[in-house]
Amino acid sequence: MKDSKDHMSFSEAMAINRRAILLLYRRYPQMVVSRLACDVWNAVTPFAGIWLSALIIDELTGSRDGGRLKFLALVALASAAAIGLISAVLTKWSNTHNTSPWHKFEKIYSEKLLKMDFADIDSTKTHELLSAIRQNQDSGGWGLIRMERVYKNLASSVSTLLGGVALTVTLFTSRVPESAGAYTILNHPLFILLVAAVMLAVTYIAPVLANKAGSYWALHIEEHKMGNRLFGFFALIGFKNNLAADVRIYRQDITCKKYIDNDKDAFGSRGLFAKLAKGPMGLYSAASAGISVIFTGIVYVFVCLKAVAGAFGLGAVTQYVASITKVSNGMSTLIATVGEMRNNAPFLAQVFAFLDIPNNMYQGSLTVEKRNDRNYEVEFRNVSFKYPGSENDSLRGVNMKFKVGERLAVVGMNGSGKTTFIKLLCRLYDPTEGEILLNGINIKKYNYLDYMMIFSVVFQDFKLFALKLGENVSSKVDYDKGLALDCLEKAGFGERLQEMQGGLDTYLYTDYNKDGVNISGGEAQKIAIARTLYKNAPFIILDEPTAALDPIAEAEIYSKFDEIAGDKTAIYISHRLSSCKFCDEIAVFHDGSVIQQGTHEELVSDESGKYYELWHAQAQYYTEL
Repeated sequence: MKDSKDHMSFSEAMAINRRAILLLYRRYPQMVVSRLACDVWNAVTPFAGIWLSALIIDELTGSRDGGRLKFLALVALASAAAIGLISAVLTKWSNTHNTSPWHKFEKIYSEKLLKMDFADIDSTKTHELLSAIRQNQDSGGWGLIRMERVYKNLASSVSTLLGGVALTVTLFTSRVPESAGAYTILNHPLFILLVAAVMLAVTYIAPVLANKAGSYWALHIEEHKMGNRLFGFFALIGFKNNLAADVRIYRQDITCKKYIDNDKDAFGSRGLFAKLAKGPMGLYSAASAGISVIFTGIVYVFVCLKAVAGAFGLGAVTQYVASITKVSNGMSTLIATVGEMRNNAPFLAQVFAFLDIPNNMYQGSLTVEKRNDRNYEVEFRNVSFKYPGSENDSLRGVNMKFKVGERLAVVGMNGSGKTTFIKLLCRLYDPTEGEILLNGINIKKYNYLDYMMIFSVVFQDFKLFALKLGENVSSKVDYDKGLALDCLEKAGFGERLQEMQGGLDTYLYTDYNKDGVNISGGEAQKIAIARTLYKNAPFIILDEPTAALDPIAEAEIYSKFDEIAGDKTAIYISHRLSSCKFCDEIAVFHDGSVIQQGTHEELVSDESGKYYELWHAQAQYYTEL
């Protein structure tokens, strides 16, 4: 995206706006078409009333033919009824498809995230960009959400212009009688051109000045973004119940108050935008309003002079004043909308910078064989990995092979590469060097979604949803309730489930259901373990699955682990080395490398090894009394 201080050319701005409109049309055609139809109809139908009113007034001030007046009155009533009926139908259609536009745009962003490579989802830059998009959207209505107003105003202004011009042309072609004396100058082509030019100039200048005022938002997009970011965080921190305890204990409300009450902040009374509003933004806005009044005066003077000179009657006066004012409004709205599109272009550029993030991960085409014997073998062959933007390897030269049905424990200090190892195994990232093989074939060659289906994982930062318990376990709406109950029982959640009146239909948390149940961290981990069992994948991976459990619950999980894992290949990451004793093999990670591998007995007997050091560092707290 261009720097906010670099002026985007007019053609670039229009191109990115055109792309945004086409995006919305492709995603939500009925939303766009219904709104356009409704706005075009509402823009042109007033001209029917203006024209019929002018005819009726001319008849009243002229021959006063009763029959013609009756006919005109009936036509006016019939057209008003038809217009009202069609307007109601179009409005209902538009309202049906234009509800909750914010959610429609959020769906676009969410779907992009769901299809994005995990490496990009995991990137801070991606989340900063998405955060900026949402801040722009929620604060000033900038970005994709503004396009709803843009295409509405474009359709309305162009339709108004066309309708107004159709009823205004005769204002300039109607001639003043030669008997009008000095007023005949109103017939001179140069005079007509001069009046038209002045009207057009005034009509053009007013919205240009208004757009100039609005351009300061685009010019200061970075200050706008940061101001919203600070306010959005510190002003809303009180609504985050997971932070409530820390806020109160450490009086973080004082820190928040400092930022919220800062009058020199971007949106403060002495901040950047306040100064701009008192200065150039305010002056441009005031000048725009003043020039609009001048236009109205010119219209009235010109129309009244021609009427006094005898060019047309009283009915035409009402027609011309009303229609030419609409022409002016239409022109002003069109110019203002074009300017708004240009001001919105830098914000749209951020939207498309996010939507255009490419998927670079090769998806593969080979189908992963569905083996009833679960005879899968995974091998890490000289695998190294470096996170994007990092100078240091998180993994270096890892060589390892998993045997079917094996229980493997992965241990090591924080930052040793354990979780990175799991992310590579699940192909959330691809290795920087080396390769990972499934049954002798590089995992990159397998269909990406097929490959992920052979893994069930409980990550350290797993998430449960504010949905029904059964839906959380199965990750489905329609699921096998018997299997879900069995998985919860195996994961040690049976007693807690019996206390839930709704059983599997009990909502977790109260986000969407007032009768929802708040669960503890340990209970959440048990549900997460049940979720891995329900998937019934050949590989089950547990990344610190008992961190939030009490010692008794932890011992229960350990004692049942063989039963839980069944014939699956289980990989278990833990800081608590006591949990490793039941595993067939233990891999010790240190500084991104596997420095030891063997059984608990083998590793603990090596007094010079890292495992011995880690084991006795923990064991001393349980053996020394």
